[in-house]
Amino acid sequence: MSLLYRLKSHIPAKWLLPYHYALARFAAFFYGHPARKLVVIGVTGTNGKTTTSYLIAKALEASGHQTACTTTAIMKVGEKEWINRTKMTMPGRFFVQRMLRDMVNAGCKYAVIETSSQGLVQYRHLGVEYDIAVFTNLTPEHLESHGGFEAYKQAKAVLFKAVAEAPSKTIEGKPVSKAFVLNRASDHADFYASQGPEVRNLRYGLQEQEGDLVATNIVYQAKSTTCRVDGAPLSLSLPGKHNLENALAALGVCRVLGVDLRGAAKKLSEVPGVPGRLERVEAGQPWTVIIDYAYEPEALQKCLDALKVVPHKRLIHVLGSCGGGRDVSRRPLLGAFAAKHADIAIVTNEDPYDEHPQGIIDQIIAGAVAEGRVLNEGIYSILDRQAAINKAMEFAQPGDLVLLTGKGCEPWICVADGKKLPWDERTAAEQAIKTALARKGV
Repeated sequence: MSLLYRLKSHIPAKWLLPYHYALARFAAFFYGHPARKLVVIGVTGTNGKTTTSYLIAKALEASGHQTACTTTAIMKVGEKEWINRTKMTMPGRFFVQRMLRDMVNAGCKYAVIETSSQGLVQYRHLGVEYDIAVFTNLTPEHLESHGGFEAYKQAKAVLFKAVAEAPSKTIEGKPVSKAFVLNRASDHADFYASQGPEVRNLRYGLQEQEGDLVATNIVYQAKSTTCRVDGAPLSLSLPGKHNLENALAALGVCRVLGVDLRGAAKKLSEVPGVPGRLERVEAGQPWTVIIDYAYEPEALQKCLDALKVVPHKRLIHVLGSCGGGRDVSRRPLLGAFAAKHADIAIVTNEDPYDEHPQGIIDQIIAGAVAEGRVLNEGIYSILDRQAAINKAMEFAQPGDLVLLTGKGCEPWICVADGKKLPWDERTAAEQAIKTALARKGV
């Protein structure tokens, strides 16, 4: 255990706030305030932040300028992209400012920053100097760390206040438009719009909703979604209603920045997917295997809604939950969700941190049992994640759907004393498939 980890784990969070504030200010100064040379878009919400951030960066390429983004899953600076190995949505202040400087040095004009509520509370947004704030949705999450839903909601409002209060920029001789881009479907859109009444707000939605940017003629398919947005054809290699909403947010940003909508839609059509988000694993198996980062009930429901158009017989679901005191109340809800929707559910280790992983699993199992499911009769407890995935592939028959949730493309499993164990969900799935195929003689 590092000395810093030991110290921070014993200091009340509120006592660390002056440290976070000072560090954020110093980091921006140290790197020469690089955000002042960029058009900065912040993306916040409960679900969809990563995909939305990445799609914004890709759509803005239609402007002819280099773009960049920092997200939970992937980092991008110009033409270079790599997996985020920090295990953080919004890494520490020096990391963000260093990334912004690298974006400037690479000739980027647009920077998209996935912005978490915890990052905002810890002042990681200071010195980022946002121009546009994007809101995806809001559901109960991180309630233990924030102290309740209202505090969580207010934490995200900090991003919108930051946009409203920041001085306007001029980039390449042109003033940068300030704007809020908001999901029309959310009951909280008006609240976030109210954080800057003088700031332009654009609202996006689907064909049954009103909005400034609306998708029509929508067709959902197993591996894609097609529609029209203000007359522009859009074909996404990302299935599901929630991914269409993410794409609309990206097009909304393009609209307020004056980027051609048809060109932006074409750029989105070229995106093959986002790592760890409804990612398919193909290793010669006669069943479908999908990896997704979803780790809480609302995100899991959106994931299953997207998979309704994927033909399958049984659903085999491998899931877990975080430790370290993170959203303990969510655990039985995850078990209940799996009990209701999965034909076979295997509960396993995810990121236990300093908690005993079996204790976390038992709390999830309790939620499934409360729904009438019986342990070892369709609901299984397997501590080792690789073994759990192996068992899922053993159960799988032709035409089944195996869904692995909670990890996505994360490169670590976080355990006690701040340690991280290397992990690759895709590799684990491929190995399990090959073993299962060999045993089945396929």
